[in-house]
Amino acid sequence: MEISSQSTLPPGFRFHPTDEELIVYYLRNQTMSKPCPVSIIPEVDIYKFDPWQLPEKTEFGENEWYFFSPRDRKYPNGVRPNRAAVSGYWKATGTDKAIHSGSSNVGVKKALVF
Repeated sequence: MEISSQSTLPPGFRFHPTDEELIVYYLRNQTMSKPCPVSIIPEVDIYKFDPWQLPEKTEFGENEWYFFSPRDRKYPNGVRPNRAAVSGYWKATGTDKAIHSGSSNVGVKKALVF
């Protein structure tokens, strides 16, 4: 994919952060309204698109894409997430994986299938 002229990333740049790096350096900054080290992860409501439409919503990535997406609840006072998309839904599958930074648990990784 083409890198936009606004980007200052070097040729050959690949974005392959670890789960810990995604949480500590990107997600944490996003939730606290602080700037990320590089504005490389777009904000996209992934539930408004089908999975095959998502690659065009980002400038980087070949087989993996990263997005900040708002969480929606199925019911206003409930805890169940609303993962309905345009022509289907995202379903959690497998076992949740704890993400650690040093000795601290900083997040959980969920696998989703469409």
